[in-house]
Amino acid sequence: MKKSRFRFCIAAVLNPKNDRKCEFFPRGMLVIREGSPATIHEVISYAVGRVKYQREITSTNLIDFGSAVILPGFFDMHFHWVQDDVREMPKASLLKWLENYTFPAESKFKSARYSKQKATVFFKRLSSVGTLGGGCYSSIHWCALEAALKNVKGDFVVGNVLMDMNAPKELLQTEGEALAITRRAISKFGRRVAFTPRFAITTTPKVMTAGGLLADQAGCFKQSHLSETPQEIEFVLGLFRKLKGFEKVRSYTDIYHKTNMLGPRSLMAHGIHLTHPELKTLQQTKTAIVHCPTSNAPVKERGIGSGLFDFKRIERAKIRWALGSDIGGGPFLSMLDVMRSFVDQNKSAGISGATGVKALYRATLAGAEILQVSARTGNLDAGKEANFIVLPLEKNIRIKTAESLLQAILKRDSKKRSRYDDRVSYVSFQGKTLFDRLSTKSVTSK
Repeated sequence: MKKSRFRFCIAAVLNPKNDRKCEFFPRGMLVIREGSPATIHEVISYAVGRVKYQREITSTNLIDFGSAVILPGFFDMHFHWVQDDVREMPKASLLKWLENYTFPAESKFKSARYSKQKATVFFKRLSSVGTLGGGCYSSIHWCALEAALKNVKGDFVVGNVLMDMNAPKELLQTEGEALAITRRAISKFGRRVAFTPRFAITTTPKVMTAGGLLADQAGCFKQSHLSETPQEIEFVLGLFRKLKGFEKVRSYTDIYHKTNMLGPRSLMAHGIHLTHPELKTLQQTKTAIVHCPTSNAPVKERGIGSGLFDFKRIERAKIRWALGSDIGGGPFLSMLDVMRSFVDQNKSAGISGATGVKALYRATLAGAEILQVSARTGNLDAGKEANFIVLPLEKNIRIKTAESLLQAILKRDSKKRSRYDDRVSYVSFQGKTLFDRLSTKSVTSK
């Protein structure tokens, strides 16, 4: 028998388009064209598809997921894989949390064996929650960066954090060491590497400027933290105004602007406490912001308590933004929990517009657009790679709109948030099974 050109997946389908539009099929058919990679041929209703493809469909190329929904894979645009062990440690103060828990945890990654063991487990978990792209931070150590890039599956940029001032002795680099590891990483891994000064507090102007130039020459992304808390901003400005050439610097953003850290391939995490001139600079340089609602949430919600991100203000300033978990500032890996937190925090504050549709777009296609890979991934449009996930739904659920379905999905585990990490049942990357909870196996195909 001639092998079919297609595979057919049946379930409800959500295909995000933008902040306001999400294509929705209550009973849909995802038609996958076989190939390397496999791509999406089209998404149609099951009623139309079973007639259109009646001669193609067989028992071997049809998967009926039953009461479930198919979504594109998530993009987590800001997370620290080496902070997995400190996700739920006390976080009343950002700087104290770093000093007491984060830095000691990251110091362990100097061991190649430890890094390999941790990476094997973490990145399987990352696949299992449906995250197939984003911006990842490693520790300062070469072996940790190498372990991450060997194990991660999907469209990720990964960088070893750079810390050549104001860091614990065991994590402190010289300027030469920081730039040497940057050159080595770019030489070996190319555009899979993101140039990653931890933040201005720990990275000298020389390293940011010279390293940023190396990244620009190689076409690599740059990533760091910006204006997460008022205390951080005060510390940064007090520090840099004592440095030559920065005596009259006006803002945190100005520091990054002067050190070549901003641009169309720059990801700045948080961006909560920004002035109007800073917004203008970010817009003019086409820098993107990554909003991390579970990390910025109040301490009682297991966050750091940094404040509420004003997404409407960011959008009025025409700045690109997407969502991130900020593991380990954020307590849970699933982007479903991040989406829920974004919706709930704004609802509690009486702010309209933080819909489930917007949350899904900012957790999928928006990230792919920022990483400049949206031509081939990020949603379920025809011609894109077959990168998708499956979420089981309650049996006999009857929902008529994308928004009502997303609200039901996000509310389902809101009382016990750790369950979001176990919600995805199936993950496909480039048409190959990356994770299948039903058969309790994880496949590490590329």
